[in-house]
Amino acid sequence: MPGLKDATAIAGIGQTAFAKKLPEPEKTLACRAITAALDDAGIAASEVDAFASYTMEETDEVEIAKSIGAGDVTFFSRVGYGGGGSCATLAHLAAAIATGQASVGVAWRSRKRGSGPRPWTDTAARLPTPAQWTRPFGVLRPADEIGMLARRYMHEYGATREHFFQVALACRNRANQNPAAMMHERPLTREMYMTSRWISEPLCLFDNCLETDGALACVIVSAERARDCRQPPVYLHSVAQGLPAQHHGMVNYWNDDPLTGPAWTAARQLWKTADFGPDDVDVAQIYDAFTALIPLSLEGYGFCGRGEGAAFTEGGALEIGGRLPLNTGGGGLSEAYVHGFNLINEGVRQLRGTSTAQVPGAATCLVTAGEGVPTSAVLLRS
Repeated sequence: MPGLKDATAIAGIGQTAFAKKLPEPEKTLACRAITAALDDAGIAASEVDAFASYTMEETDEVEIAKSIGAGDVTFFSRVGYGGGGSCATLAHLAAAIATGQASVGVAWRSRKRGSGPRPWTDTAARLPTPAQWTRPFGVLRPADEIGMLARRYMHEYGATREHFFQVALACRNRANQNPAAMMHERPLTREMYMTSRWISEPLCLFDNCLETDGALACVIVSAERARDCRQPPVYLHSVAQGLPAQHHGMVNYWNDDPLTGPAWTAARQLWKTADFGPDDVDVAQIYDAFTALIPLSLEGYGFCGRGEGAAFTEGGALEIGGRLPLNTGGGGLSEAYVHGFNLINEGVRQLRGTSTAQVPGAATCLVTAGEGVPTSAVLLRS
C-alpha cells in the first residue's frame, strides 16, 4: 500500500533457543522472545498496544499482554493459514501504526512442533474442505501435497533432484555458520542427500523442513520513533498478502496451472507498491518448508521466468556471493522451522549488518511466507 511505504520499521527482534525439545510451555517461550525483542528496541512492555499473530499459534494476545505487563491494547489481529501468515502480521501492525490505531506493535510465533503432536496425525478431527478431497486417498501430510507439485514441476520443466539439493545445500551451508541453528556444524553432502530415505517421493529427508521448538518476535513502531531506538531501523518498504482465484489447499489443482500459486498473487501487489524490483534485492529469505517451493517462489516473485526456477539454483546462485543469497540463517530446512518467523528476524539482521552469514552491503531484503497456502510477503530496506 502506498500509504504504508517506509512509514514503519522493525525496531527490535528476539528469539529463544531452537531445539527438538524444550521444557518450557509455548506461552513462556513466547514471552521470552517478546521481552527480548522489546529489550533489543529499548521499549518498555507497558508501551505495547498492538499484537499480531497467525493461526496454529496456541498462545493468544490476552495471555501475552498479561504476562509481559502490556498496558491497554488498542489493536490485535490473527492471520489465517499457518505459515502463510508470518509476513502478514507485519503488514497488519504497519497499517495499525500508520493509521494511528496503535504506537508499539508486537508480532510473534511460538511453537513446540518438535516435541508436540503433528496436526495431520489426528484421525478423529473433522477435515477442512480441501483435505476432504485428498486425505481419504492417501495424501495425508503437507509433504505429500508438495510432493505432487514437485513431481509435476519436474515433469513439465525438467527440474531434477540436483536442483532441490542445491536449495538444501545453500540453507545447510548458512546454518553451519549460525551457532543458533539446529544444524550448526552438521554439513550436508551430495551423497548424504542422494542416499537419504524418502519422505514423500520425490522429496527425501533433506527436502523437508525441521520440526522445532522455539519462539521469535519483533517490535514495530513508526519510522520516526524507530530512528531513536537502540538499533538501526529496518523499514517496511512494501507488504502484501496473496490468495489466488480458485485456490484449493496446497495442491491448488483447481487452477489451470497449479504451479502458479499464491506467491504470484502476493508478488504482483508487493512490486506494484515498491520503489525497486527483483533485480534490486540484495538478499532473500524465502519460505522453505520444502526445497521444491524455492524454485516456484523464485518464479512467482519475479527473479526468473516461468519454468526457470530450477535452473536458477545452479552455479552457486543461492550462496553468499551468488546471484541471490538465500535464507542466510539456515531457513526452515536447517536453522529452525517456526512457521517462517525466523526468516523475518534474519532479514532484519542482514540489514543491520549483524548476520552470521552477512551479505556485504545488504540494503534490501525480500521475506516471504508459506507458498502453496494463502501467503504474504514483505520488502525490507535499511
